[in-house]
Amino acid sequence: MGLFEQPLKDVTRLENDNQLPAFIYTYACREDELSLCQLETRSFFGKQAQANILKSTIQIEPDRSPFIKERIEVLYHGDSLPHILEQVSHIQMFEATFKVIFVKINDLEPADKIEYDERRAIEREIGMHIEGEADIHKPDHVFGIIALGGRWYFGNYMRNKAVWLHHMKKPRNYSIALSTRVARAAANIAVPDPLGVKAIDPCCGIGTVLVEALSMGIDIVGRDINPFIARGARENIAHFGFEGNVTLGDISDITASYDVAIIDMPYNLFSTTTPEEQFSILQHARRIASKVIVITIESIDEMIANAGLTIADRGVAKKGLFSRQILVCT
Repeated sequence: MGLFEQPLKDVTRLENDNQLPAFIYTYACREDELSLCQLETRSFFGKQAQANILKSTIQIEPDRSPFIKERIEVLYHGDSLPHILEQVSHIQMFEATFKVIFVKINDLEPADKIEYDERRAIEREIGMHIEGEADIHKPDHVFGIIALGGRWYFGNYMRNKAVWLHHMKKPRNYSIALSTRVARAAANIAVPDPLGVKAIDPCCGIGTVLVEALSMGIDIVGRDINPFIARGARENIAHFGFEGNVTLGDISDITASYDVAIIDMPYNLFSTTTPEEQFSILQHARRIASKVIVITIESIDEMIANAGLTIADRGVAKKGLFSRQILVCT
């Protein structure tokens, strides 16, 4: 019996039941990014993706994450593809064109994997059941079909446009600055939901985290003790058309309170920051924010505990033999 020849049962139209909207996300990351990807995923959804795929009622724009590859906003689901065909026949596109994409990432068993030619056949078959004109090159609307947990899901498809890649071309750069991918993930880990959240990067350097956070609509301000570096951060922010406040001064002088602080600990041969000064930074971060994201190349668990902070979660970002720890502290 073929994929389209199975008997119909348990046909479900999501918009006609009382379930919350569902979203399915697929992921793509390198092995050395896996820990950081998982930490970001836990921050967004409270759970990790399994087999690079995750279903949630939480809506995240794919462009926010350096690891989310695509998202399907579920419209229909059923036990088999014939269930989907019966349901998509209700779609009327009127004057709009459409395209159907079979999402390659799924949790099908190896024996059930669907090869390229059959995926294209499934896309065409679904398209034939939709009332409208298909356009595989420049469609007005894109739908996706995906297998997950023994069921099939169909809905609005959105692909990550990797907007952060543009931010790599900063006018002012720094050899030890965070990569845009790590900075973007750190901003998401710090502020998974920007609504009503005030954030600060009190050791902002050239503003790599600030640029990524501001590009996602996060309410964040920056600060740095070095006037040359602070000026570079302002230049980078302005270069991408964002508006962000970067002040000059030490973290100890901050009197305002924030929901979260992001601390990329100063390091390398050019940094004169002592362990005592690092400890002071952590103490003041705890004073001004209820949640602190610490990025460090050293193991500073004891220092964090002595500063009155508790590590709630952690991840590692690797690059060759070099690695950074990303610590979520409360």
